[in-house]
Amino acid sequence: MTVNVKVCTHKDLHKLQEISHETFYETFKDQNTPEMMSAYLEKAFNLNQVEKELLNASSHFYFVYFNQEVAGYLKVNTDEAQSEDMGEESLEIERIYIKSEFQKHGLGKYLLHKAIEMAKERNKKSVWLGVWEKNENAIVFYNKMGFFNTGSHSFYMGEEEQTDFIMVKTL
Repeated sequence: MTVNVKVCTHKDLHKLQEISHETFYETFKDQNTPEMMSAYLEKAFNLNQVEKELLNASSHFYFVYFNQEVAGYLKVNTDEAQSEDMGEESLEIERIYIKSEFQKHGLGKYLLHKAIEMAKERNKKSVWLGVWEKNENAIVFYNKMGFFNTGSHSFYMGEEEQTDFIMVKTL
């Protein structure tokens, strides 16, 4: 088993859009209506939106490779790119998504450690993320990794308001 991480660049735009769409759909399709999924996917992962995020100097994307195949990706935000104002001493993990066929190989944990390493290199005092209140497996995983629920914020799936827990790990 070989695991590698590579920074996404503009030349990866189409692949990033494809994997973003695929992994989000795989993860949440069973808990949301097709209409809500379609509306969200079109808004969040259209080519212009993904390009805008990729070109933001305060956002960073990384592909994770499992045996030379793209298995998932990580998106982290600092400064004004954070989806909540958590201050300049925080790094946000906005997305860790792994394709279903590559799950259960420790790739999510690998990417989480990558994000924490990045935060430490940038002298951040904390790492935080939002996780859907109904994603019990992820909440248990983040608790095991030292994250604590500190609040919540709204996440819109199409027109439906959902709640994400804000979980923070102090470094």
